[in-house]
This record gives sequence, structure tokens and C-alpha cells, in this order.
Amino acid sequence: MSDVTQLLRRWSDGDREALDRLLPLVYDELRAQAARQLSGERRDHTLQVTALVHETFLRLTHQRAQWNDRRHFLVIASTLMRRVLVDHARRHAAAKRPPAESRVAFDDIDPQALRVDADLVALDAALDELAAIDARQAQVVELRYFVGLDIDETARALELSVSTVTREWRTARAWLRRRLG
Repeated sequence: MSDVTQLLRRWSDGDREALDRLLPLVYDELRAQAARQLSGERRDHTLQVTALVHETFLRLTHQRAQWNDRRHFLVIASTLMRRVLVDHARRHAAAKRPPAESRVAFDDIDPQALRVDADLVALDAALDELAAIDARQAQVVELRYFVGLDIDETARALELSVSTVTREWRTARAWLRRRLG
């Protein structure tokens, strides 16, 4: 059993020291995961990699999970990062809504920023729908799109064959395209 898995299990059992020892072991992976997720965001995105990692880790500390291993931890972290980004996009979109009594000229609206925020919120809702229909396909999308794993890495992470992941990825992408299209 790896050091990370042992620390995750100790943390699940309530050992706060294990959490302190765990963070340095997974921090670089979380930063890489955050950087991949933020790479698809608009250029003027106000959330930085470090802030995304810290907010995600803060949310992780409030999870009451029985961590199985590093893979399980990273899948949950990916989901929480997505939630942080979606929450941020919703707050950003809400902040752009002018008060009812004020008017905004159409030329002053940044359509690209609105589209990216709306796309992320729509993708989040669609992924939740997909998870209700097929949880494995939703996991494949999370790992491929949000974590940035390739097909082989996703297969290893989910303990599936490459052909199964390829098929699930293709099916999930087609479903998402129809749902979001």
C-alpha cells in the first residue's frame, strides 16, 4: 500500500496529522489538475491555480469519505474542482447582472466571457444528468476533460480496459454533444 493510500485511510479514521502529511504528497498533482482545468477557461479568469487548489483542498477536508486510494482521492478532488469552478462561474455571472433599475449598453457586454461561464454551468448540469444515467461514463468525462487524463491513464484510474474507456468516452461525448448542442 502506498504512503498516500495509508495516509488517506488514517485521515478517514480521523487522524488530522495524516492530513498534514498528505498535502505535500498530493499538492503537485492537485496543482497540475487545477492548471489543466483552468487552461480551458477565459483569459481574464479571476481564479488562479493556487486558489483553486486551496479551495478544493478546503472542501476535501470537509468530506466524510472512506478513501480507498490515491485514484479515489483524485477523482473526488476533480469533482470538487469542477464544483469550485462552476460556483465561481455562477458568482461571476450573477455579478454581471445589473440591478433592475440600471441599463447596460449592448456593446458593453463581453459575449465571450458570458459564453464561457454559461458553457461551464451547462456542462456541469449535463454531467450531473449523465451521472444519473450512467455514472461510469460521467467518471470517464470527468477524468478526461477535467483532470486531463488520456485514455490509458483513465483506464488505469478506473481499473477498466482501454477499449471500454474508449467506448464510454465516445458514447458520453455523443450524448453531451446532443444534450448541449
